[in-house]
Amino acid sequence: MVCGGFTCSKNALCSLNVVYMLVGLLLIGVAAWGKGFGIVSSIHIIGGVIAVGVFLLLISIVGLIGALNHHQVMLFFYMVILFLVFLFQFGVSCSCLAINNGQQVKLLSATWALMSNDTRLGVENKLNCCGLLNNNQSKEQFSEDVKLCNAPCQHNRLCFTCGDLMLQHAAEALKILGAVGLFFSFTEILGVWLAARYRNQKDPRANPSAFL
Repeated sequence: MVCGGFTCSKNALCSLNVVYMLVGLLLIGVAAWGKGFGIVSSIHIIGGVIAVGVFLLLISIVGLIGALNHHQVMLFFYMVILFLVFLFQFGVSCSCLAINNGQQVKLLSATWALMSNDTRLGVENKLNCCGLLNNNQSKEQFSEDVKLCNAPCQHNRLCFTCGDLMLQHAAEALKILGAVGLFFSFTEILGVWLAARYRNQKDPRANPSAFL
């Protein structure tokens, strides 16, 4: 049987959905890892990435079941939802790659200013750092935070600023999420086309007369 046949289309669509499941888990995992480092918990982009990962995971399960059973209705909804996921994922991935260091600093500073002292102390203890950023814009706030800081690094007086640590991990998380999301968003167009083609093919087991 040629590669464009029913069985080949079915196997290709099943394989593609298994890949989508892995990508969805990867996006959720990296976003959750990045969310643990202060700054990314304040960026709505990360929430969007997690949402894309969850939707991609769910729709891949629907597509896998639809492909195995050649279910017309499930394949139709699979195509529609997968195309919407592509649009959303493409936009979120571009946002992840487009956000620069200056924008991250502004978001981080705004979030830090809204935190209570207890929350700041919790972040400092978790990351073993003191204060946010030692710059001209936040010098007074930084001095106050250092006085209140009780992180373990205070014992040897060798503390990094929390802002530098957060920005480093946030940049890594955003680059990974943006690159992975952007690359696999284009494969979703392939998934839509493959599902449409497979949906219109006849199942030889259900219609033996097609071979006569």
